[in-house]
Amino acid sequence: MDLLKELQEKAGLSNEQALKTFEILKEYVRGKVPGFLSGTVEKWFADIEKRAGASGAGEENKDNDFLEH
Repeated sequence: MDLLKELQEKAGLSNEQALKTFEILKEYVRGKVPGFLSGTVEKWFADIEKRAGASGAGEENKDNDFLEH
């Protein structure tokens, strides 16, 4: 399940609240990893955003998706 959908369903957040929470989480995680990993964090969150925007296309190839393991 997408992180944004989980935020909406499990925390009862609106779409706007879930997006803001997502941005806060992204900045938090990026601030906690060494600088050389910040590009990887950006890729993770970009992948989450892409899947959320695809509405239902999130079943692509989860074998290579770090966040699905």
